[in-house]
Amino acid sequence: MALAYRKRFLFVAMMWGVLSVAAAAEGDPVISIHNRQFEPGELTIAPGVRTRVVIRNLDAMPAEFESYDLSREVVVPAHGEVAVFVGPAEAGRYEFFNDFNHDMKGVIIVKPATGGR
Repeated sequence: MALAYRKRFLFVAMMWGVLSVAAAAEGDPVISIHNRQFEPGELTIAPGVRTRVVIRNLDAMPAEFESYDLSREVVVPAHGEVAVFVGPAEAGRYEFFNDFNHDMKGVIIVKPATGGR
């Protein structure tokens, strides 16, 4: 019974991921899933703004982008992409992982841009 429930959940989650597919707009940061890794493994964004991050899966297996720190969880279908919104967040490190492969990890770093005057 538990296996049947999990299969139904995965199907619904994958369909939700398909329905929430959104192409990256110019300037949206992109995290790719390639060869069972997140690329880049570290993504830096600005604090205090809501940022749309596109998760693009280049692999033949679905992945589940999950972050306890960001309260986000979304299935990314094989050869598909989804968008998640981050923030507005305070400066810090926000870890994420693939719930289908816990060895696959990354981090979003929120910090002010450097440089300028």
